[in-house]
Amino acid sequence: MEMMTLRMTVFFWHKMSLADHKNTNGQGIFRMEGDNVSNAFVVRSLDEIRFWSRIMKEHSLFLRLGFRCEDTQLINEANHFYATFESIESRAQAFSAETDPQIIQRFNVEVHTAVSHIWVFKRKVLGLILTCQLIGQNNFPLLLDHTSREAFYFRNRLEQLNAGKLDPLPDAIINENVFFLRIMADHAKFIAHLLDPSERKLVDQAREFSDDFDKLLFQARDLDSMRPQSQTAPLLDQFLDQNRVSVQSLRDFKKTARDLIEACRIKSIIHPLLADHVFREAERFLFIIDMFENALTGKPVTNIEGSH
Repeated sequence: MEMMTLRMTVFFWHKMSLADHKNTNGQGIFRMEGDNVSNAFVVRSLDEIRFWSRIMKEHSLFLRLGFRCEDTQLINEANHFYATFESIESRAQAFSAETDPQIIQRFNVEVHTAVSHIWVFKRKVLGLILTCQLIGQNNFPLLLDHTSREAFYFRNRLEQLNAGKLDPLPDAIINENVFFLRIMADHAKFIAHLLDPSERKLVDQAREFSDDFDKLLFQARDLDSMRPQSQTAPLLDQFLDQNRVSVQSLRDFKKTARDLIEACRIKSIIHPLLADHVFREAERFLFIIDMFENALTGKPVTNIEGSH
């Protein structure tokens, strides 16, 4: 399933980033471009929703666990979003690549609304924390910002898919890497702060990853500010290769930490599901890097586990 998703995604990225194919009556590209694009649209939409709806569901749980007992309204809102995205995740699993694209278009709109609402919720909570109205709660402000950035990313992707227009490949490579490098840097910071201080070597490793990904993010932003002149195939290929090495190392560190946490072999306040959550996001980033590498150079895919 993952290999089919990758092939269809690469095909879809090429087709959809060439131009805005929507017709004048708003019916979109699906009857105009044939079965291949229609199928690719469905596969890509379901891939995004299956992955990110699970992420949004888990965000709801993590935020709820960080609220104070008296924050009953916020807890109820978090529970509502958990149920909402659990339902979306379940419904997405029931669809297939053969589902009518118009049905998926409507589903994308529905999911977009839910994601918009959880984004507002996360920003509201961030505001409450930053104005000291939730003294004693345990959610980092950066966590609220981090999770709302992911919601915004998800919402934007759904808009792109339904509009039938993704970023051109050179822009997409830079944009996706800027986004995910910051996500990875955040993860390293969270891990360093949630491990017990007595786990000195693991804390030091997490901080080293934080520094490494901060540097990679600055490099990515430099490449961003130099475009379009920076968007040559050799530079983008090197950019992807360099990021892949660091993401693989961080992914392996997260996997080790997850396994140790699940086996109760290290001291931390990291929920086992959170450990798995950040591992899956690193896998997702590697999947995207491989997708871009394949589209840019035709190199064979080496990592396809991170789709879901």
